[in-house]
Amino acid sequence: MKKSLAGALLGMIVLGAAAATTAPAAAVDGSSVAAKPRAKAVTFAGTVALSNCSGSVVRVPDSQPTDPALVMSNGHCLESGFPGPGEVVIDQASSRTFSLLNASGSKVATLRASKVAYGTMTDTDVSLYQLTSTYAQIENSYGIKALELSADHPTQGTAISVVSGYWKKTYNCSIDGFAYRLKEGEWTWKDSVRYTSACETIGGTSGSPVLDQATGKVVAVNNTGNENGEECTDNNPCEVDESGNVTVREGINYAQQTYGIVPCVVTGNKIDLSAPGCELPKP
Repeated sequence: MKKSLAGALLGMIVLGAAAATTAPAAAVDGSSVAAKPRAKAVTFAGTVALSNCSGSVVRVPDSQPTDPALVMSNGHCLESGFPGPGEVVIDQASSRTFSLLNASGSKVATLRASKVAYGTMTDTDVSLYQLTSTYAQIENSYGIKALELSADHPTQGTAISVVSGYWKKTYNCSIDGFAYRLKEGEWTWKDSVRYTSACETIGGTSGSPVLDQATGKVVAVNNTGNENGEECTDNNPCEVDESGNVTVREGINYAQQTYGIVPCVVTGNKIDLSAPGCELPKP
């Protein structure tokens, strides 16, 4: 999982790489998606910076203004360390803080978690923190609305933006396709999003929301990439198809779809793994 940062030292190491990355860091103006409707402006509003990763304040379509807000990042960004294969974290006390960004990428507030509502690196790579603030409190105090998780499976060719709150940087590309299985070290993820080569995400972009440029909704959470062409090792995920054939794509980066989270979030923004349609891994 190259997309997180182990600490300040590694952050300094990758700082130069971030500055050299040529991916656009500004709002999408629609010019790159010719022959399609103008894209919604993608900004940093609603994204957050963690101590070692990126994330975003998210809601599902049925979330209410009075619900405690949720922050989404990667399972491998949990402060307790990487969950092992088959491990699921639920309702774990946490007081972790998040720097909330506005549209231009400036910090406007520090948000605090009350717990890790859900976290895993099995089948997907996601963490959901419940905050001490409601959506209404965040919007009324800072003018920031939560990003909405799309309830639909994304499609190949969709123009997307990976928005990193850690680096205050946006990467624009398209969904190249989907990996039936993505294996990295001990972990295996299902139906992963593969980016086209333009999204050259780096360390610290872990947990960034992946936005559909046409709708502005979150379709995935950024999590990894193949750094140097190795096969299925740490920081070098490989794709495995239904027949067991392995494909290595050096330099290509990936995300985990988030539509499957939506059925698992019920009244009061609670995570209910037994809810109809919820297929997130259970403890």
